[in-house]
Amino acid sequence: MTCEACRTIPPVIAQGYTPKGQYETIAGLKTYVTGKTDSTVGLIDIYDVFGLASQTIQGADLLAARLNAVVMIPDFFEGDALEHSVVPPDTDEKMKRIGDFLASSGNFERNVGVLLESMPEYRRRFPSVVKWGANGFCWGGKVTILASGPNTPFAATSQCHPGRMDSADAQSVSIPHLVLASKDEDPETVAAYGPLVAPHGGSVETYSKMWHGWMGARADLENEESHAEYVRGYNQLADFFEKHLA
Repeated sequence: MTCEACRTIPPVIAQGYTPKGQYETIAGLKTYVTGKTDSTVGLIDIYDVFGLASQTIQGADLLAARLNAVVMIPDFFEGDALEHSVVPPDTDEKMKRIGDFLASSGNFERNVGVLLESMPEYRRRFPSVVKWGANGFCWGGKVTILASGPNTPFAATSQCHPGRMDSADAQSVSIPHLVLASKDEDPETVAAYGPLVAPHGGSVETYSKMWHGWMGARADLENEESHAEYVRGYNQLADFFEKHLA
């Protein structure tokens, strides 16, 4: 059994975080790679609409350390991430920018295809990996659940503060799938996921004091409460993947 000290992620840095990994080109995409590259556990971390943010990169490093895994963040947007200024989407210009993004570099179906088509290259690049998992934030959560149906290459998947939630997406889930929701998601939709993912070993929890984005690019690591919930969320993700990938 793993000791309790080993089952806690490393300390979270509020400011001036220095990434532990490096960037490589894998399957044609700039990809942040961190952790043990000869591990038997591999995890694809799929960012939110704001792309390769420091908070997301630190989270990947935390998961890599806790799981003794190789963790990758592919840049699906190829540099064309959304700007933080589109939140809240309260003008026609902002809505147009978001709509154009979701129709192009941020199109869900396109990126599910890119993810699944990249898996053979990931397996070639990291041949020691026995089980692969995927975690997504907001936009990335929609990608992970859409990639979790029959014939999925993943042993387990998760999503944090999910974006564009639709209970129909969960009806095709065939593997353990964890949902960590915020107070900003529709509670009825979040509740509908529970009985759909539970038969496959999944579960749903709402972080009732946290906003949409608290574990990704909108994480506020200087605030004591949100810092603690960021840590709790990553420990919960690590517990889940430790159970299903180790």
